[in-house]
Amino acid sequence: MNIAAFEDFPVQDPYPTRIDEKSFLIPRRDPVVNGRPDDGPLSAAQLAAYDQNGYLSFEQLFDEIELSPHIAELDRLRSSAEVRREVESVLEPGSNALRSMFAIHKRNALFARLCGHPKIVTIATQILGSQVYIHQSRVNYKPGFTGKEFYWHSDFETWHAEDGVPAMRMLSCSISLTPNTPHNGPLMIVPGSHKQFLSCQGKTPENNFVTSLRRQEVGVPDDLNLARMVEQNGIISPLGGIGSVTFFDCNVMHGSNSNITPHPRRNVFVVFNSIENTPLAPYCGQAPRPAHVAERHDFTPLDVE
Repeated sequence: MNIAAFEDFPVQDPYPTRIDEKSFLIPRRDPVVNGRPDDGPLSAAQLAAYDQNGYLSFEQLFDEIELSPHIAELDRLRSSAEVRREVESVLEPGSNALRSMFAIHKRNALFARLCGHPKIVTIATQILGSQVYIHQSRVNYKPGFTGKEFYWHSDFETWHAEDGVPAMRMLSCSISLTPNTPHNGPLMIVPGSHKQFLSCQGKTPENNFVTSLRRQEVGVPDDLNLARMVEQNGIISPLGGIGSVTFFDCNVMHGSNSNITPHPRRNVFVVFNSIENTPLAPYCGQAPRPAHVAERHDFTPLDVE
């Protein structure tokens, strides 16, 4: 496995990527857990499990009745032709079906309350060891029969290269609005993969987000390094019903298969970033992605009361 030495790269970028036609594995330079057990609801054992595996799942952090208005709102939004035309909406590759809606915490009051709910914000602030803001939010639809895959990737690779987030002091929170079963394209995680950064090959095209949000082809792992990661660590899929929640580290390798079952898989996806880790200029040298994809202006800390 090709592990790069830090001295091989410019000192101002601890995680260089998309600079060559080959991939490099770089040891992680940032802590996974910045907080302590006394800082929030997670126990020392839960923090240790997150540190080791790069994720933490809860079978039912939210009650199904509590989420029933959100489920109805998803159906309403998905049926709207006007919503599909909005800049925050991303369509499935090869169809006009709604794939994702970005900045859902800004465009919808119901989802704003969910994205900022103390149940998840307190956990994010504890793991990251600081106040947090929302770097990105979206609703992911994966309809039955036609929902396409999300290929393997580390979110931080893109957030670093295309958004300019300097350090791995951020995490994702996935809230399930449908059951996650072994068959309907659930999240797949390579546990422990967050301890190394996989630099990706190639260069970043201009306005890469326009196509990458529908089907990501730049910023994905090479087959050899991905295979080795899986051989070393395996693959897990956090499963659960409506209201199950998974927190996962920004650098953990993850993806999901397409959904050819009749059963949809929908989730609310919130990215929390430390207020001490706000974006700089994108490391890829391109213009930053728009604010509805990656926040660059409003770093107001979320209230945990």
